[in-house]
Amino acid sequence: MKELTCIVCPVGCHLSVDESLKVVGNRCPRGEKYAIVERTSPKRMITTTVRTTFEDCPRLSVKTKEPVPKSLMFDILATLEGIVVEKNVKIGDVIVADACHTGVDIIATKSISSQGVNL
Repeated sequence: MKELTCIVCPVGCHLSVDESLKVVGNRCPRGEKYAIVERTSPKRMITTTVRTTFEDCPRLSVKTKEPVPKSLMFDILATLEGIVVEKNVKIGDVIVADACHTGVDIIATKSISSQGVNL
């Protein structure tokens, strides 16, 4: 039996899910879906920064476009440690495509250029 607190909505239902994927404690279908995903293949969004060559902005904030398997988070973060952005970037630009073969891109969450940072 795995105990969880649902994070899908503000209610924060206390859930229990067993090995047969029977969910107890959810007040809506979204809680049941969340508990099953957490039990079978948990996923998370990653938000972090990568280095740049821009003096005014030495780090660029980035995130995964979609949640990625929790088991690959450290592999993705290790990949991002080696990334250095050297060109102008707009919000939403892909910094790393298909991170660790997940099919999920890493995208910029702000714009930077040689003229400065644009939030």
